[in-house]
Amino acid sequence: MASVWEGEAARLGRALTDDSPGGDIVSVQVADVTESGRVNLLLGDGSLLLEVACPDSYRNRRAGDWVAVRMSARPVVLWRLGDDPADSEDSSVEAIATQAAQDVQVVRAATYGTSAPAGTGWQAASAVYVRKVDGKLEVYFQVGDASDPSPSTPGVPAPKPVTISPNSSGAWRNGRPDDYVDYPVQGDWTGGGNRRGGWFYGTKIQDACAGKTVASMKVTFTRRRGSGVNAKRPLHLYLHSYTSPPSGQLNTVAGPEELLSLSVGAKGVATLPASWRAQLASGAARGLAIYAQGRSDYMAVTGGSLTITFS
Repeated sequence: MASVWEGEAARLGRALTDDSPGGDIVSVQVADVTESGRVNLLLGDGSLLLEVACPDSYRNRRAGDWVAVRMSARPVVLWRLGDDPADSEDSSVEAIATQAAQDVQVVRAATYGTSAPAGTGWQAASAVYVRKVDGKLEVYFQVGDASDPSPSTPGVPAPKPVTISPNSSGAWRNGRPDDYVDYPVQGDWTGGGNRRGGWFYGTKIQDACAGKTVASMKVTFTRRRGSGVNAKRPLHLYLHSYTSPPSGQLNTVAGPEELLSLSVGAKGVATLPASWRAQLASGAARGLAIYAQGRSDYMAVTGGSLTITFS
């Protein structure tokens, strides 16, 4: 059995140290994470390696990570370089556990009978009061003797985050809906006129925010392949006031903001500024748009799911 393990160790050592056809192992920075979960890698000369596969152990992938890559005819990420992510993961795990606990209405035991309960610590309740707060039931028992103090009432948690998908999206060119594409595009690649794209949510954003305090709004976008140069280019984001696609020009009411840059095939999240959150929450704005001029920042974009958190 020992010889088997020795053989495996020897093969691993050769793969890590020699110049065999298996390829060298180098450190490379992640340019973007793609919709498939693979990564685009930024090489030292500024070029990109697209859609490089990653192991399942490489979790929470994000642009800017440094990774070890086996360079070969089919490059593959081996592991992420840097500090142990356990500390940062602890807080996210705790937040998930807290939310799960808040979602559960817990009473350790509920029994009944025709006589007083057995055991110690019981208090007789002369009246029972109930109410519903944030969709959860609160029960209050009025007792004659509170020598054993009651547990405190937990604070009302913030409303759960809401994710809203667009009802529709599309592109506009020369003052009207585009005849050739039905997904959002910015810029002009062929000289036929600058395109603009839009995402439409009806009144769902305002409805979700009614009576609540918005803490953040984040939008997820994916850059389509085959649109423009492969390198990272910025999205020129705007707000619009339409609940559904207009038959004429798609006009904007705020922008541009360059909140996100994507390489081809990449998926990313843009955090909207506070002023935009306020306009969307109030209904002064209804949705999002992109627009650019010329070839430099030309790209096609899909997605548009909006995640709203509350405080």
